[in-house]
Amino acid sequence: MMRSLYAGVSGLKTHQIKMDVIGNNIANVNTVAYKSSSITFSELMYQTTQKASGANATTGTAGVNAKQIGLGVKSGAISTSITSAGATQTTGNPFDIKITGNSFFVVSDGNNNFFTRDGSFYVDGLGNLAMSSNGFNVMGWGVDEATQTIKQDTVKALRVMSEDNLTYPPAATTQGYISGILDKNDTNVSTEAGKVVNLSFYDNLGYSYTAKMSVHETTTPGQYYMQLDNVLNSEGESLTDFYGVPLTDIVNMGTTSTVGVSDSFSPAPSTSATGSTSVVYNSATGYTISYFDAAGNPDTSTYPSGNQTVALATVQGLVTPSGAIATNLGDLQEIFGNSLSAQDLEGTIDPATGALTVTSKQIYGGILQYNTDNGGFTSINGDTKGITMNFQDSYTDGTGAVKSLLNFGDIFVNMTTSTLYNNNGTSTIGATSGDLNGLGAGRKLGELSGISIQNNGMIYASYDNGQSRLLGQIAVAEFSNASGLAKEGDNLYSATLNSGDFDGIGTDISGNGGYMSTGVLEMSNVDLSSEFTEMITTQRGFQANSRIITTSDSLLEELVNLKR
Repeated sequence: MMRSLYAGVSGLKTHQIKMDVIGNNIANVNTVAYKSSSITFSELMYQTTQKASGANATTGTAGVNAKQIGLGVKSGAISTSITSAGATQTTGNPFDIKITGNSFFVVSDGNNNFFTRDGSFYVDGLGNLAMSSNGFNVMGWGVDEATQTIKQDTVKALRVMSEDNLTYPPAATTQGYISGILDKNDTNVSTEAGKVVNLSFYDNLGYSYTAKMSVHETTTPGQYYMQLDNVLNSEGESLTDFYGVPLTDIVNMGTTSTVGVSDSFSPAPSTSATGSTSVVYNSATGYTISYFDAAGNPDTSTYPSGNQTVALATVQGLVTPSGAIATNLGDLQEIFGNSLSAQDLEGTIDPATGALTVTSKQIYGGILQYNTDNGGFTSINGDTKGITMNFQDSYTDGTGAVKSLLNFGDIFVNMTTSTLYNNNGTSTIGATSGDLNGLGAGRKLGELSGISIQNNGMIYASYDNGQSRLLGQIAVAEFSNASGLAKEGDNLYSATLNSGDFDGIGTDISGNGGYMSTGVLEMSNVDLSSEFTEMITTQRGFQANSRIITTSDSLLEELVNLKR
């Protein structure tokens, strides 16, 4: 039987295999991260009809080469262009990831680890990051709870949307700062209400509150006082009303101090008969007499000469406009108006008008001191940094029961960035929660608002309270001979003896200069122009080998016909 016949058959078979490889490449031209294959041929074997002989020096004859007849062709190797990256396809899906470099994603079916360049992922019903095509879990590293850093241990499934990750816990505000300009010519500073400064803060359950503070001037240059006027909850309700106790039973800020002020109050006109008094001077207690006629006009002829100092803490000796003897703060306010308070300690009464000018006031808060030379903050109650809002741990209600206030935390308010400058009569001073670096601001309960994957594979969750949390990191595998990986279908590879083993831990993709890109996928690296060219040469090779068979058949036919 002619050897050429079988050589032709081997050629047909080998070219058919090559066509199979080409067909598979073209079929996967749009498969995500598909790596094209190529085949090389090798000679099948040779039949030696005569061995080679060496030269004979005695006879002088030369050596003769061996006589060998080839018996066909076989598939030498089928290799995969696994290190050649495909083009980039933009998808916009944040869970679609493309690897740049020679690494592979590690995925698992629950029992075995596989490797892939297909980064089309999604989050399944259990919150696991998984492959879209087959549901295999994407593997990576978890977070060390103690340090909140990645713990590079044996890879495990990345559960990025667990119950624990859906929310971010609230935290109480512990820091705040007051910054901006306090202008001494600001008319708000000289009013009874003062310059209002509000600080928003949270308790440790995530409820929001507003501390209403005010800054007031004193008669000492560069000196002001700041007091905590009220604390409101998120509904605008005062905590004094909510808990039914004075504000100081809930929170303290500062100390009791005496400051010099200049607050004016006019007396109300008398409503009694001619010659009655609305403000009476009593020599035993040191008050000033203010006489009013029937028309309510002061009779200056009976005034002691000069302004008289009054100690407002004692009201005996003062007579209200209705003629009653004043015995409490309410009576005093009836004479000079409701703006007069128990904090007003001392003042003077003008004998010509009966007007009261408060010159000394007891405040509970902080005495602010600014440097009058450069406008810089000096201290508050002697502290060169700031003042603390101290919340009580408990309070006693109207029934005598002790109730807890443990939801609040003390808040230190830094004031070093506030200044006493001229700003054309406008103060810009205001309060912000958190320190100058934004730490200690507190927060409400955060709801998961998004998940992002960085180029090193680290996965972060974002929450609507402005916080973020590290959820894990996608690990990758690298092999000394990636071409030695075995294809398992579904865009998966498995390790072989020739590819090198996977250690079960993996590596950080950024360690060797690689990175991940989100919202894009790696396309197939099949080059259609090359495949079609290979298809032509394969077709011609197949045709040529078929001609070997038909020609050999014709020769055999001639041999058979010799008998005719």
